[in-house]
Amino acid sequence: MDVRTVQEIMESWAPRQLAWEKDNTGLQCGDPDDAVRGVLVALDVTDSVLQEAVRHRANLIVSHHPLLFRPVRSVTPRDETGRCLQAALKRNISVYAAHTNLDFAPDGTSFALADAIGLQGSTFLHRPRTLLKKIVTFVPARDADRLAAAMSGAGAGSIGNYRDCTFRAEGTGTFRGNTLASPAVGRKGLLERIPEVRLEMVAAEWRLERVIAAMIKAHPYEEPAYDVHALENWSGEHGMGVVGELPRSEPLAAFLARTKRSLKVQSLRWTGDPRSRIRKVAVCGGSGSELIDEAIRQGSDAFVTADIRYHSFHHAAGSIALVDAGHYETEYPVVPAIVRRLRKEFHRRGDRVAVQAATRSTNPVRYA
Repeated sequence: MDVRTVQEIMESWAPRQLAWEKDNTGLQCGDPDDAVRGVLVALDVTDSVLQEAVRHRANLIVSHHPLLFRPVRSVTPRDETGRCLQAALKRNISVYAAHTNLDFAPDGTSFALADAIGLQGSTFLHRPRTLLKKIVTFVPARDADRLAAAMSGAGAGSIGNYRDCTFRAEGTGTFRGNTLASPAVGRKGLLERIPEVRLEMVAAEWRLERVIAAMIKAHPYEEPAYDVHALENWSGEHGMGVVGELPRSEPLAAFLARTKRSLKVQSLRWTGDPRSRIRKVAVCGGSGSELIDEAIRQGSDAFVTADIRYHSFHHAAGSIALVDAGHYETEYPVVPAIVRRLRKEFHRRGDRVAVQAATRSTNPVRYA
């Protein structure tokens, strides 16, 4: 098991293409070819996390927040980023971060938060319209099934709960090969007219390169023609926030107590009608204020997130119970989720590398 393999496991769950454009996900430092002796999972990379990695002989840290987020102008012991980077390189510890790509992934940050609170039937709260592509190619009818199977195997043709989805239409393709061509059908130098099938399949953007490579390899033509179209469809494979339901409705006071207990929060900031009952709940790990209107639109009784501004509380008054449970507290549930995911995958592969969560809190916020 090397660092690159762990990265592939994480990115099969949370592809880097899901991340915000200005985010810095992926391998922060280290050699992807290094063998992994142990993995420590943490929300942040701090001095204490590096020390814990050394104690546990873990040479890979998987974190949610990137160690290198803003451009680095210098690496010195005067700031924590510099100290951590120096310590990681000195101790040959690799650091990998899955940030907003994990926020937007199925079973990612917000799903972990929903599970911690006890929600059932969780689905994405908001699904963006981007990151889907349609690949169109043209192939003789006798080869259409084989080509579609190859593209499907590479990740194309998935729509919701359905796989191997294609559209096919018959037509006529024409081509004339030059003296250097080696046509699979017909003869070079002559204008050929071939009955073909127009084959269409959709694919997520992060699978596009692999799908096209599989298509070219399986296609009978020497130089297959194909088009790639950007789509504006809703995606079922990624989204923002989560909405689900409690097993039964409960008073707002009981829901606040549940949230505080589940997330180990010392205090909550909230607004809402104390007489209201809570059943349908929307959540977003970390800063999710931009989803308040969507939570209200979907009829949520409460919305749990962090970093809510004063005027957002005003805006939500009378429409929804708004609960600010803290940035660290609403994102931390993803740490044990990462641990479980890696342990399960390591076990499936027959690898005995130890994976554990950091025990020291990296929350910089203190409560008085």
